[in-house]
Amino acid sequence: MFNIFKKKNHSQKLDMANIPNHVAVIMDGNGRWAKKRGLPRSAGHVVGAKNLEKIIQYAGDIGIKNITLYCFSTENWKRPKDEVDALMKLFVQYMHDYDKLMGDKKARVRFLGTREGIDPEICDLMEEVEKKSEMNDELNVNLCLNYGGREELVNAVKLIAEDVASGKIDPKDITEKDINDRLYTSFAPDPDLIIRPSGELRLSNFLLWQCAYSEFWFSDILWPDFVPKRMEKAIIDFQQRNRRFGGV
Repeated sequence: MFNIFKKKNHSQKLDMANIPNHVAVIMDGNGRWAKKRGLPRSAGHVVGAKNLEKIIQYAGDIGIKNITLYCFSTENWKRPKDEVDALMKLFVQYMHDYDKLMGDKKARVRFLGTREGIDPEICDLMEEVEKKSEMNDELNVNLCLNYGGREELVNAVKLIAEDVASGKIDPKDITEKDINDRLYTSFAPDPDLIIRPSGELRLSNFLLWQCAYSEFWFSDILWPDFVPKRMEKAIIDFQQRNRRFGGV
């Protein structure tokens, strides 16, 4: 039986000539990590954010050019208000000092998702961080905040519909590129590897269009414990796969 949870093999080494260009991560398990320790869920998010600092540093160190992180989904508003408030406070804290999150990397930061429903002051901070970092080119860090894959596709369809209505596009000429160019990730290649720790085996409305030929890697390790060595193992497993993209 196929074991979807990969076992650690200390004898394997990273192939530095085959580093994925784009890695996407569903950062899951903060609440469960805290609950196991008798802590409030918000404490798990704080530790998870600290771990994110390490993961971004590691990604830049090994030459990953694009890393996309699922921070807060359009469905996460359904969580208890105190947890949502704590998350938003944490976002604000890091946006005021985003260099701390990036470590020594000259990273360009983008926020992917709809701004609708987010406090205007937080939106202003997001725009400020994007503007301050827009000339950095060492690493693209894409933070999915109020993001949903279906919402992203609906938004792209609306933009195409507007162009059809104005006569810019003939419906018969619509291609995959027209859709791709209107996604939040239009500036980046599709993810080579999508990682989800925490033991859940689903995408949870994440990068639904972009994942067509992504490799998936799942682990039962909760996000606060998903340290760079764990990510290294995921990349080693990725490097051992034969990506055929529908060919032979």
